[in-house]
Amino acid sequence: MQKLTVALAERSYPIYIGSGLISHSLLSPHIKARQVMVVTNETVAPLYLEQLKQGLVGHQVDVVTLPDGEQFKNLEHLDRIFTALLSHRHNRTTTLIALGGGVVGDMTGFAAASYQRGVEFIQVPTTLLSQVDSSVGGKTGVNHPLGKNMIGAFYQPQAVIADTSVLSSLPSRELSAGLAEVIKYGLIYDPRFFEWLEQHMEGLRAGDEQLLAQAIHRSCEIKAEVVAEDERETGIRAWLNLGHTFGHAIETEMGYGNWLHGEAVGAGTMMAADLSMRLGWLKQQDVDRIRAILVAAGLPVLPPDSMSAERFCELMSVDKKVLDGQLRLVLLKSIGEATVTDQFPAALLQQTLSAGKLLGQITNT
Repeated sequence: MQKLTVALAERSYPIYIGSGLISHSLLSPHIKARQVMVVTNETVAPLYLEQLKQGLVGHQVDVVTLPDGEQFKNLEHLDRIFTALLSHRHNRTTTLIALGGGVVGDMTGFAAASYQRGVEFIQVPTTLLSQVDSSVGGKTGVNHPLGKNMIGAFYQPQAVIADTSVLSSLPSRELSAGLAEVIKYGLIYDPRFFEWLEQHMEGLRAGDEQLLAQAIHRSCEIKAEVVAEDERETGIRAWLNLGHTFGHAIETEMGYGNWLHGEAVGAGTMMAADLSMRLGWLKQQDVDRIRAILVAAGLPVLPPDSMSAERFCELMSVDKKVLDGQLRLVLLKSIGEATVTDQFPAALLQQTLSAGKLLGQITNT
């Protein structure tokens, strides 16, 4: 087992990474009272709920099971958590445990932030994407039909327990989606990690647990450093959104869940790389490397053929990084160095948005 710390003064918390941790006694030290509410989904519960309960002996354990999918990450299904808490008379000393992927984690964290004005919660992520990204850093929330993650709060967990053994049950598509976020860390922060990913992508995609543990550790290490420096995303933390402004537009347009989050981020990362090259920051060989690693990870590198440049602009205009009506994008100065900027000619953005469509037409003919 490896342990990292997200250093946020009195809100600091550990990240545990290792095999077989779900049924381990790691949970109890982070639960201060008797009541526990486990939030999970219909896919994960049959696989891991009983294992989790083994580490909760002596607690009042209640469970709310949500349907599985990004399309259920909304206020309607969030209310199921509140209803369960109230029905079982949980008080403000309760602890919520998120057992699932990013949807479960985001919704559980938001419920914890809101219930009785704030109760404690623990993240037990069960997908690669949630282990390397959404479970760490305290971003919680739900989607709205007009925009992804537009309703939520910053709220840090008491601990993150990343059990690498559960990744063996992931479909290949879900594993690829998680690799999109892993690749992001190399692109924005660590060129040597990016090179390591290039060398080991075949093994990572095949589910090699040792390689995945290394990738998870370095990804969480980078995110912990970034969050410790900028908890509320006023500066460097925005780098973590590489590809996300384009990607969120794709998810919103195509319907939540039709494109997985990581798939949309993969295509969005390629679009960010394209615009970075048009601005003169990346070289063609850099863009080729980015495309190659995304393809090797099993990710799309083109946006949906049906999305016009105009539709992209419309959806991106409601992104959280828009300030005073000005769209800001996370772009790349080089592999390993990101920047957030609104200094890009509209004509170049239009070229990037149109290039993907044109290339898709060429590819499909």
